[in-house]
Amino acid sequence: MDTALLWVIFGGFLEPLWVIGLKKWNETKSILWGIFAIAFIFLSPACLAFAMDQGMNVGVAYSLWTGLGAVFTLISGVILFKEKLDRMKILFVFIIVAGVAGLELCTEMGI
Repeated sequence: MDTALLWVIFGGFLEPLWVIGLKKWNETKSILWGIFAIAFIFLSPACLAFAMDQGMNVGVAYSLWTGLGAVFTLISGVILFKEKLDRMKILFVFIIVAGVAGLELCTEMGI
């Protein structure tokens, strides 16, 4: 696995952290949660930038980053905030994952 892909995956894992920080800041108005959110708002896209700097195509990098961020954020909501996950949500998350995997495969095949 190349370093560009690792940066995108890491950035995707960081996406839910700033979303969780915003939710907690909204609930508590705690400055610590605000700082937490702001830190990850900068760190997650920085990982995207590092991936593009390593040579990953902009469209593929952004699609992977946002797709992974969406999936990880949905999973975080289910685990941390007891949000409901039904069959339709699972289907659409699968579609996102399939699209992200397809983009990466196309890139590796030179398409």
